[in-house]
Amino acid sequence: MASPPQLLTDPFLQLPTPNSVRVVWFTEFAGNKHLVSYGENLATKVLATTTKLSRTREDQQSRVGNQTQDGQIYQHPVLRHIWRHEAEVTSLIPNTKIAYQVTSVREDNQSVSSDVFSLAPTPLPNTPLKILLTSDHQIKPMVAANLQKVVETVGQPDAVWFAGDLVNIPDRASEWFDDHRGGAFFPCLQGRANYQLEHNGIKTSFPGGEIIQHAPMFTCIGNHEIMGRYAKTGSLNEEFNDTIPRTAALKLYGEKSLKENSFNTDTYEEIFTLPERKTYYAISFGDVRLVVLYATNMWRYTTNEGKYKGKYGEPELELNYPENWGYGQHIYEPIAKGSEQYNWLVQELNKPEFKQAKYKVVMLHHPPHTLGDNIVPAYTDPVQIIARDETGNIQAVRYEYPKQADYIIRDVLPLLEAAEVQLVFFGHSHLWNRFCSPSGMHFLETSNVGNSYGAAYGEITRKNLPPWESQDYVSSGDPYGLEPVTPTIAPILAENGQPMPYISSNEITVFSIFDTATGTVSSYRFDTSKPDSEVIKFDEFRVMRL
Repeated sequence: MASPPQLLTDPFLQLPTPNSVRVVWFTEFAGNKHLVSYGENLATKVLATTTKLSRTREDQQSRVGNQTQDGQIYQHPVLRHIWRHEAEVTSLIPNTKIAYQVTSVREDNQSVSSDVFSLAPTPLPNTPLKILLTSDHQIKPMVAANLQKVVETVGQPDAVWFAGDLVNIPDRASEWFDDHRGGAFFPCLQGRANYQLEHNGIKTSFPGGEIIQHAPMFTCIGNHEIMGRYAKTGSLNEEFNDTIPRTAALKLYGEKSLKENSFNTDTYEEIFTLPERKTYYAISFGDVRLVVLYATNMWRYTTNEGKYKGKYGEPELELNYPENWGYGQHIYEPIAKGSEQYNWLVQELNKPEFKQAKYKVVMLHHPPHTLGDNIVPAYTDPVQIIARDETGNIQAVRYEYPKQADYIIRDVLPLLEAAEVQLVFFGHSHLWNRFCSPSGMHFLETSNVGNSYGAAYGEITRKNLPPWESQDYVSSGDPYGLEPVTPTIAPILAENGQPMPYISSNEITVFSIFDTATGTVSSYRFDTSKPDSEVIKFDEFRVMRL
C-alpha cells in the first residue's frame, strides 16, 4: 500500500486585501483536488489553483532525505517535482479572524488536511499591530531559536516583513521545505523546524515559530533570491555564483534566452504571491504604507586569485574569456535616477495612499547605512578598467566603485527624505545596528538571526577592501557618515565596559517588532548558548519624526 499523503508545508498567507487573502501550500504530488475550508464549522470551501515549480532541484550539496554528505545520492542538479496550491478566500470582514484548513487529495483519492489556523483580510487603519522585522535566514543556525522566541515573547505577530535573503541557494528545494538539518525556511516560520544547537555537550532543539499560517508575509529580493546562468555548471552553488549583467549577456549571447544566460528570480516569484510587478511593490496594511524596493547586487569574494570572480578584478586564467568573467558586484535591477524603478518610486511616494499613511516605511535588502562589511564597495555599477600591453593583449581587468556614485545615497535617499519616510528597514550584513539621519529618518538593520560576519567599528576594520588605496572604500564605521545609535535599554558591553552600538554574534540572536499602536520598534536579544535564559529587550525607539 502507498504511504499516506503528506503536505510539504503548512498553509501560509499572502497578499491580503480589504476583503480577501490568499492561502498557499505545497505538496509533492499533483493531486486530484486541493481546497481551503473556512468559516464557521469550516463549512465554506474554495478550490485552489495548482501550478508546478519549474526550477526547484536538489544537488551534491543538498541535505535532504538520505543524503548526509556531498554527492552521496545526487552527483549533479536533479529536478524535484513540487506543486504549489493557492486559493483566494473572499468576502471577509475587516478585523475579523476566521478559522481555515487546507486539504489535498492525491491521485489515488487519499487525502491529507492541515491543522486549523486563522486568517483575516488587511486590517483597517487605527488597528494596533505587531509586525515582525526579519531578514537573512539562509538556513543558518540560530533562525529556529530566533523565531521560537518571537512567539514566546510577543505572541503571534500580525505580519512579517522580510528584507531579503530568505534561503541560501533559491533553486535548492530542500532549503525551502525539508533540509534535514532542521532549519529550512518554511518549517522555521511555521513552528515545524527541528534545529539543534549544542553548547557544552548539551543539545537543545528549537522548533521555530508558528507564524505565517496566521500572518501574511511581505518579502523583498536579496542577492540570495537570484540564480545565475541556468544549468551551465555542475552544481547549484556554481550556478548561483554564475550571474552576469544583462548587458554583458546581450553582447555574448544576443537577445535569445537573455534571462537564461544572465540571472533570474523565477523560483522566488513562483513561490510567493506578489503584487503585479512582483520584484518591487507597495502595499497598505493597517496604518502603514510599505514600499518594497529591488535593491541588491551580486556578492563576490574580495580576491580574484585562482578562478575566483572577484569584487575588484577578474581571475588571470580567464582574462581572454569574457564569457567566464563575473563583471564585479553588478547591480541586478537599476534604481539610479531615471531608471524604471526610480521613476516608479517617485510616483509611489506621491500617491495619496503613501502621503496619507500614518507610518511611511521603505524596505530593501542592501544597506544605506551600516557598520557591516557589505556596504563596501559602493552601491553603483562597477567601472571596468582593462589594462592591455602594447600589442593589445589583456593584462588585467579590475573594477572601481566610486563612492560618490552610490545610487542609494545619491538618488534614493533624497527622495525618501523629501517624502518624510520614517523608517528604512534592510538587511544583508547579518548584524543589528541602527542609525538616524539629521532630519529624523530611522535606519534599522536587524539581520543577526542566524550568523554574523562582524561589524567594522572602532579598531575593527572591514575585510573586503581592494588591494589599492582609495577613499572610495571606507575601512571602519558607516561609509556615509552617520554614527550608530547605542541601544537605549540594555546594550551589550564591550570588554572595556563601554556600551556597543551593534550586536554581531554567532550565539546571540536578535529580532525586532514594530508596534503600530505606540509607533515604536523594539529589539530583543536571546543568548542561544544559554537556552534557559530570558529574552532581553535591549532597544526601543519611536519611528515618528519630531
